[in-house]
Amino acid sequence: MLYPLLKIWVTLAAKIFCRRIIINVPERLKMDGPLLLAANHPNSFLDAILLDILFKNPVWSLARGDAFKNPFYKKVLTKLKILPVYRTSEGVENLEINYTTFAACKEIFRNKGIVLMFSEGKCINEWHLRPLKKGTARLAISSWQDEIPVTVLPVGINYSSFRKFGKNIFLNFGNLISKADISISETDGKKHQTFNNRLLEELQPLVFEIPQTDKLLREKWLVVKPSVFSKMVFALPAFLGYIFHIFFYLAIRYFVRTKTRDSDHYDSVLLALLIFLYPFYLLLITFLMFWFTCSWMSLGVLLLLPFTAWAYVQVKEQLDT
Repeated sequence: MLYPLLKIWVTLAAKIFCRRIIINVPERLKMDGPLLLAANHPNSFLDAILLDILFKNPVWSLARGDAFKNPFYKKVLTKLKILPVYRTSEGVENLEINYTTFAACKEIFRNKGIVLMFSEGKCINEWHLRPLKKGTARLAISSWQDEIPVTVLPVGINYSSFRKFGKNIFLNFGNLISKADISISETDGKKHQTFNNRLLEELQPLVFEIPQTDKLLREKWLVVKPSVFSKMVFALPAFLGYIFHIFFYLAIRYFVRTKTRDSDHYDSVLLALLIFLYPFYLLLITFLMFWFTCSWMSLGVLLLLPFTAWAYVQVKEQLDT
């Protein structure tokens, strides 16, 4: 129950917090399993949230194992369709758990489900495709060896910003990779390398390659300029949106910066807190309006404030400075 409810709320919230979501092949979002999404990993758990809300069918994702140490967190994460995967840096003794996770993924595939795996392994905020780890190859090839007809879908995720809300997101899907494309009769090392070479070939044109310091190239590829008409129409509600939300936003941003120290998880944590605290902020403002006016008209705030926030996102600065 938790997963579908959160999916509905976050999908609605994304209308405000994501300015544009541009998808090269939208039909891919309707695909059924067994399907393995092989994606780059530029923005922590926001990458998984994005694909969760866009795909028609539920998406199981793999996350770093240390998040599962607490039994309560483990239970919640499992309810959210998240499974643990451990790296050597998180303890060699935990690597055995990866076999359990892979077995669970295969069971999901057998039930025609979808699994998301980040093929670079580690999250880094950048416009660059990093070398691929072997995890995706191992899961796909192991599934094929067990006669599970899983299909691999390469996914390139690109953000206009890693520090601002109201970002443009460019989601690119590549050509499908199936068992027929990879010879699984070779040695493990060779077939894993063959798979990664093919996946790399698919992902490279999907992931933007932009140096961090090249603002002109970022502006060319990542900015979606609003029309003059849009700027005129949204000018007043955007100004009100800024006034009504700036202190709420700055308070949460300050808190997140102190906790994440502007790490590569900053953007995802900030967005998550904004999404889940915003309803409480709306209720607080509505209550205060009702308290001072004693009018049921104050309930209009529940619609007016989100609209002004959306209007501000349409005209605000899109790139990191």
